[in-house]
Amino acid sequence: MTSLRLCFAVCCLSLLTSAFAADPVLPQSKAYETDDSWRQPVAPFRIADSTWYIGTQGLSAVLVKTPQGAVLIDGGMPQAAEMLLARMKTLGVAPGDLKYILYSHAHTDHIGPLAAIKRATGARVIGNAESAALLARGGSDDIHFGDDLLFPPVRVDRFVMDGETVELGGLRFKVHFTPGHTPGSVSWTWDDRRDDKPVHIAYVDSLSAPGYRLIDNPRYPRIVEDYRRSFATVRALPCDLLLTPHPDASGWTPAATATPHPQPTTCRAYADGAERKLEGELKKQRDAAR
Repeated sequence: MTSLRLCFAVCCLSLLTSAFAADPVLPQSKAYETDDSWRQPVAPFRIADSTWYIGTQGLSAVLVKTPQGAVLIDGGMPQAAEMLLARMKTLGVAPGDLKYILYSHAHTDHIGPLAAIKRATGARVIGNAESAALLARGGSDDIHFGDDLLFPPVRVDRFVMDGETVELGGLRFKVHFTPGHTPGSVSWTWDDRRDDKPVHIAYVDSLSAPGYRLIDNPRYPRIVEDYRRSFATVRALPCDLLLTPHPDASGWTPAATATPHPQPTTCRAYADGAERKLEGELKKQRDAAR
């Protein structure tokens, strides 16, 4: 009787397996599509004594090495995680050596791989409360994009206030709230050395308003005021060398590593250009509303 039951169970399992095997493979998910340059790796290159560029041709990821560990600022698209870990290893940063992860704003093209990097390294994610809510939701219910820019959710481990500093290995990273592109956008400044001279580095968040509703935006009523305040903040930053989440916005062309910074942009020029574009778009929207 036991043998009969076993045979019956095996036959049933075989039939079930055959039935499931006949089903088509589940469809591929539709990924967030980008320009090829955003996903084109480039060889890491040194920006200053402790600061390295390890991102792609079109999206910045900055690694800062200190005697007590390393700091990563932004990461690019979600699929960049393995590339970033490999770049860190090449530069002598083991997974456990990454202590902090900082970021500019909670869009998938800049913080996409941070959840995977955090799992692989145990690094603490540091940011403000405004962006932390969107990070925890994985980008869902974005003010401007709805659910179009989803990413693996990330938990912020330490909240910082405007003007607060994060210290590691003798380097101090100061956060500057620069809302506009997102309500939680932030910029970071720190001091390094290059060519045996001190250099003030500013990693300034995007200041663009791509297709945003600037007039009577019910989700972001004071969006224009925030942009204007951020322009003033950026102009006043200590800024010998400007980095931006999209490197071309500050004159960098990472693919040409021999001369990666052929047309340097200052913080003031960056803010001035963004302000002109915002005021132009604001005028268009006002004219269209008449």
